[in-house]
Amino acid sequence: MVLHCCFTGTTLHSLKLATIPYFSRTLTSRLTPYYPRSLFPLAVRSLSAAAVVQTDATSTDEYQVVKPQWKAAIDFKWIRDNKESVAVNIKNRNSNANLELVLQLYEKLLNVQKEVEKLRAERNAVANKMKGKLESSERQKLIEEGKNLKEELVTLEEDLLKLTDELQQEAQSIPNMTHPDVPLGGEDSSTVRKMVGKPAEFSFAIKDHVQLGKELDLFDFDAAAEVSGSKFYYLKNEAVILEMGLVNWAVSEAMKRGFTPLTTPEIVRSSVVEKCGFQPRGTNTQVYSIENSDQCLIGTAEIPVGGIHMDSILSESSLPLKYVAFSHCFRTEAGAAGAATRGLYRVHQFSKVEMFILCRPDESDSYHKELIEIEEELFSSLGFHFKTLDMASEDLGAPAYRKFDVEAWMPGLGRYGEISSASNCTDYQSRRLGIRYRPESSSSASLKKGKNAAPTQFVHTLNATACAVPRMIVSLLENFQQEDGSVIIPEPLRPFMGGLQIIKPKHIQN
Repeated sequence: MVLHCCFTGTTLHSLKLATIPYFSRTLTSRLTPYYPRSLFPLAVRSLSAAAVVQTDATSTDEYQVVKPQWKAAIDFKWIRDNKESVAVNIKNRNSNANLELVLQLYEKLLNVQKEVEKLRAERNAVANKMKGKLESSERQKLIEEGKNLKEELVTLEEDLLKLTDELQQEAQSIPNMTHPDVPLGGEDSSTVRKMVGKPAEFSFAIKDHVQLGKELDLFDFDAAAEVSGSKFYYLKNEAVILEMGLVNWAVSEAMKRGFTPLTTPEIVRSSVVEKCGFQPRGTNTQVYSIENSDQCLIGTAEIPVGGIHMDSILSESSLPLKYVAFSHCFRTEAGAAGAATRGLYRVHQFSKVEMFILCRPDESDSYHKELIEIEEELFSSLGFHFKTLDMASEDLGAPAYRKFDVEAWMPGLGRYGEISSASNCTDYQSRRLGIRYRPESSSSASLKKGKNAAPTQFVHTLNATACAVPRMIVSLLENFQQEDGSVIIPEPLRPFMGGLQIIKPKHIQN
């Protein structure tokens, strides 16, 4: 299998990948301009439609790929009525969304809709007249009038469809609204929410995780580069047990807190990636797309978990739904460069445990707090020194209403490095994915009175990283290294690693 990283189809480089028996097609990462597609919060009525994907396989294993068609449940009237707030939000997020064009297209669409309704009424009036007794000349006149109206309608309805698609494309660039407490500006404007512990002190020359891993025989970057390309790796010996231990520990801790464990598909439809707020074919995209298909490799389990309840109406009593998902993740890391890319810190493939919550809108702020507190508890229990950041508006991405990042001190790197994040996406994703719930108290009262059930509402979605394995390994090796080159395993992980307490250099074992 050959992996191409492309700008609009132009091959930049190829990475030799070990053959994966499930695939015979080329994986392609197309790096075309990124404009975050988004849902708008607080919409009143739904315009959503399920994605329609048509892929016709032939005997020669070739595809005709039809671009997925889907509509976000955007309340254009709300946008128009709150255009000043929306414009400020777009500016604060440094977004490329074109609000003026969205409003122009919306007004044009409303006008065309009125014309269509007017012509339909005229056509119906003509049809009703033709039901009565008419002179031959009068009937012929009505037939001609009806024919002309039909032709005009066809043209206008085609215009309406084109306008709807164009409006959707532009409006989906509008990012989520922003929590009022979010600091404004770029990443440097992010504020420290909490500082835990102090940097480890060493009486000897410290080593980074790459050197430690080499001396402890834990990694092989050179062989992986030959087999797969740069930013790939083999884990060896105790590092394998450490990865498995970290995953099982994180899943176990989340389950204690009421999360349902999942493993997920690691290939999803491009439309699901888009609905979750990621752009599979944008400039500096992090997404690997599979050539000649509508599928992508996932960059996070957030995507397939978000899709579980796509196009469904949940009962209020089932909420909140809490999932903890293990998956492998694949990212192009396009545009990444510098010292922070060394070793395991920034790689193309890694294992991760992700938490995901679907809840009522009035509960999402409290669940966001719960998620970041879980992360803080997990990392504190391992003895990490870290800080929690309230991320600034320009660093939120399109989906997040508010995002907290956790950065752990990495002595070998000589700075803090991100190990986790927790985001409240409010109804940004659910409006795209079509995930609603029906309030039960009001619907029960309505049904008793013989009225229709209460209208459905969109759920809120939240996600948080319980354990991104490579960066956890970086933090563990660098913070718990000993003068003799060994590394102590934090106590909470030992039961998940067969009781292993310390990783020793091979020459001093036993």
